[in-house]
Amino acid sequence: MPSRFVTLRRGELAALLPELLLAGQLIDRSAMAWCIGAFGREGMTRIAIEEWMAASPVYTRRMQRALRYEGTDVVTIFKGLQLDIGAPPQFMDFRFTVHDRWHGEFRLDHCGALMDVEPLGDDYVRAMCHDIEDPTFDATAVATNAKARVRPIHRPPRRPADRHPCCAWTVVIDDAHPAVTESAGCRRLRKTRAAALELDPIDPGDDGAADYAGPLRSDIDFAAFSKSALVRLADEVCLQMHLLNLGFVHAVHDRADPEQAHAICRRQLIGIAGLSAGRLHRSLGLPGGVEGALRLLELHPLLNPAVYVRATVGDTVTVAASPAHDDGAWISLCGPHETGPLRAIVRAVDPHLDVEVEGTAVEWTARLVWRDEPAKEFDEVAVTRISTGASFEFRPRRSIPITPVRPSGHTGS
Repeated sequence: MPSRFVTLRRGELAALLPELLLAGQLIDRSAMAWCIGAFGREGMTRIAIEEWMAASPVYTRRMQRALRYEGTDVVTIFKGLQLDIGAPPQFMDFRFTVHDRWHGEFRLDHCGALMDVEPLGDDYVRAMCHDIEDPTFDATAVATNAKARVRPIHRPPRRPADRHPCCAWTVVIDDAHPAVTESAGCRRLRKTRAAALELDPIDPGDDGAADYAGPLRSDIDFAAFSKSALVRLADEVCLQMHLLNLGFVHAVHDRADPEQAHAICRRQLIGIAGLSAGRLHRSLGLPGGVEGALRLLELHPLLNPAVYVRATVGDTVTVAASPAHDDGAWISLCGPHETGPLRAIVRAVDPHLDVEVEGTAVEWTARLVWRDEPAKEFDEVAVTRISTGASFEFRPRRSIPITPVRPSGHTGS
């Protein structure tokens, strides 16, 4: 089944990619408020650790293979971070220094996640910047080299309160380091349909860059990639979101009864579905009304990649059984039994729009309708909108190559 993103022009895809990466980051802004309410701050922290440790090694390796930059050094780790929903460009403004193949540093000149958490106080900052970051940075690095270690130079809570950069870290690969192993959640996630999903290969003859096999660059210039590469990137980033969500689903179900877990996962989806819909609609300049809402649904991460979520979008949206249903992914929370996520998406186009859904839990058709009275925004979307990512604006950046500052004197793994 061809990618739905192939219907976009190359320039539209280049604008879409940062938005998709940011949407992936904001999944946690949508989710964690409900986890705090159900499990407290410590429970929320454990869920965040488990979901990111489960998902990031899986999707990091997928992206390495897709863009042909597989390796075992710090450059490979840094390239992966630039294409990771955990580090959307500019919102999480990673700046990299490469000393040699086995030693590097990064700092965050802006950290949108920190901006969201600092108002909650130092306990929440430590939970994110210490408790969550320590295991999850190493888990991401293990996709490249099990002997990699990511360690802080300094990190929040910020002293003084406006300290810049927000944080700074070293990355060292050394044969003497004990090997980091994948988490139990990661091994569990590797058994899902999403983890092994085959996507269309990038056409090397298409106009533009077909891979990221060259030098590390200061910023990803998505406009430099070919349309074929951008289509694959869009599908991979949507798959990152599904994998992170599945890690979240597993972590929540491990500590809640089915009814409570379903409610938390439903609220997470409504929040991120509605917020990301508004940003995607604006960034792509889609029309209003039913036409714009249908096009938005067609391109929304909820229904992508097309080979993972089987749906046909015409005058209606028709969904069929798919690998996403097998995994219990987002689409399994939609249908006649639950219309909230679909309503959140179409209301982002116009609050007068609504959906009527007929069918079974797995195979259903949604029809868009117009209501005389505008609906209010879902509480779940309003909670997610508290994030600074809701109004974040991307700025043009000049991408320059980053070269090592000294020759390598280390034998890495």
